[in-house]
Amino acid sequence: MGKIPPSFRSAIGNPNIRNPSSLFRPQPPSPPSKPFPPTKKKSPKPIPQQPNPLFKSPNLEDAKKIFDSIANSSKDPRFPNSLLHSYAKIATSTSDSVKFLHHITKTLPSFSPDHSTFHILLSHSCTNPDSNSNPNSNSALSAIHQTLNSMRAAGVTPDAATADVSVRALCSAGHLDHAVDLIKEFASKHCPPDTYTFNFLVKHLCKARALSTVYAFIDEMREKFGVKPDLVTYTILIDNVCNGKNLREAMRLVSVLHEEGFKPDCFVYNTIMKGYCVLSRGSEAIEVYNKMKEEGVEPDLVTYNTLIFGLSKSGRVVEAKKLLRVMTEKGYLPDEVTYTTLMNGMCRKGEALAALALLGEMEGKGCSPNECTYNTLLHGLCKARLLEKATEFYGVIKEGGLKLDTASYGTFVRALCRDGRVAEAYEVFDYAVASKSLTDVAAYLTLESTLKWLKKAKEQGLAV
Repeated sequence: MGKIPPSFRSAIGNPNIRNPSSLFRPQPPSPPSKPFPPTKKKSPKPIPQQPNPLFKSPNLEDAKKIFDSIANSSKDPRFPNSLLHSYAKIATSTSDSVKFLHHITKTLPSFSPDHSTFHILLSHSCTNPDSNSNPNSNSALSAIHQTLNSMRAAGVTPDAATADVSVRALCSAGHLDHAVDLIKEFASKHCPPDTYTFNFLVKHLCKARALSTVYAFIDEMREKFGVKPDLVTYTILIDNVCNGKNLREAMRLVSVLHEEGFKPDCFVYNTIMKGYCVLSRGSEAIEVYNKMKEEGVEPDLVTYNTLIFGLSKSGRVVEAKKLLRVMTEKGYLPDEVTYTTLMNGMCRKGEALAALALLGEMEGKGCSPNECTYNTLLHGLCKARLLEKATEFYGVIKEGGLKLDTASYGTFVRALCRDGRVAEAYEVFDYAVASKSLTDVAAYLTLESTLKWLKKAKEQGLAV
């Protein structure tokens, strides 16, 4: 297990860099934390052996024979559904699964199929090769209809749960348009979908269709069937437009949400703030934060981590540190994400030693750094041309058995070669490969391109 080298302690203990009392509440002394996990890896738990499947062949006649032999020896009335589930998983068509159910009911007159029976068939109706071969074919929807017809023939009325199982089966198989058609059919013939099914489909539409198509679907469901979007629906939409960097539309949706009588929650505001932060628009993120507080919505740990990330990315490290202080005053203890994010911002501004000091403060507060923390600091030390510190810090990473990420590896290797320490660069390459931090090819290409640059620089007199 590695330890922080003595040469780091002078930086960590510098009073001009660090003032822990201004950032954290006093806490009772705790035993010194260990900076990284032990190098010994735990032996993996043995994987439990899966029982052999009851039905090894999708052949319907074979399945009937197996069922007959079990039916004659079992008195458990619940076993037909279990057997139906086992066979439906390997059946080559929904027709065979339905025929198998008919055989069950004929063999066991005391067994009455219920909703759960037909939901088993529906959940597997889109998994056979025929229905998965072409997402645009009607075979998947036909399989759903075949099961629904059998369901009604047995005197079982489809309900909201039936619609949910059917829609999820179609979406999982990639038949999104069929899922839309089916949910409209249910709304007109049986019952409107519940909010879980509706929002599930909206989420899938957001991932695969244009926003205008999603809005048209929501409007049609509202006008024709009385299915109204709720807070979760708007949250899905806001998350989608934020991922698409359409922050203006996100704020418009917040206004619509208010008009619909909903109050945005912390998750909604966090989502919008994250969108601004990804675009390095820290000022707008702060405006959303202020609006959030005006609305009486209490920020949470994610809120503060998001803002610290955004401010740090925008180069506003001083404000990020102030927010860290506010965060602790509110009773939220910074985690490894908070510290690593702030360290990254400090390294971006060339304050690598101050970021290193923050590592000591982080560990002193009982928060364990992760691989991302160490890679961030190694990258920052290299960028600040503090190669000796970076070399010592690499030793800490290596001793702890931690992995190098692509950025820190590449930057460190280039820094070593630039300083003429090619042998050490090869050693870092060996560690990157041995620790499986990078693929052999990626690690080699980085080293090769660096050595080519070094050779060219020497020829031009730019390196010694």
